[in-house]
Amino acid sequence: MQLIQENPDLSAYLAADEVIDHHHPLVRDTAAWLAEDADDSYAYARLAFEFVRDTIPHSQDFGDLRVTWRASDVLELRTGICYAKAHALAALLRAEDIPTALCYQTFDVVHGLVAVRFNGAWHRQDPRGNRPGVDARFSLDGERLAFRPDTAAGERDHPVLYAAPPPPVLRALQAAPDRPHLWRTLPTSL
Repeated sequence: MQLIQENPDLSAYLAADEVIDHHHPLVRDTAAWLAEDADDSYAYARLAFEFVRDTIPHSQDFGDLRVTWRASDVLELRTGICYAKAHALAALLRAEDIPTALCYQTFDVVHGLVAVRFNGAWHRQDPRGNRPGVDARFSLDGERLAFRPDTAAGERDHPVLYAAPPPPVLRALQAAPDRPHLWRTLPTSL
């Protein structure tokens, strides 16, 4: 699949905003802590991915009712669904000047991922969190995502790389008082 930048300006994929708030002290401190063990940007990206995937539980898997959407809140509260975890990973990567996009797949609902830019190409990563039957890994040599769409069932990968969350995703997160409400209002398309 050919990935398509929504914004042709690569600097858009390094920007901070209300959601990917990589200038927040908690994001900066976490990034600095992770960078201590990294020899280069690739090693840092892998460490950041594993940190978000493994230490921030997916709220559905662990029954957490809280809804997070801002990267710093995800890091502070240590919970989030796929979108929120993607926002946290994007913030950690952008904090270290690694261009990072938000991207999506559609199953029954829209699923959130990130794409990182290395060696002149975008590489999708899924920090959702592993569980039995899900084994997502950081990779620049072929995708190791949590899920593969079944195109015969109408599932699909979206080729667009977003610099900021699309409105349907952000509206659902910001309007949800808790995860059960969010589950009823998750977007089914972008």
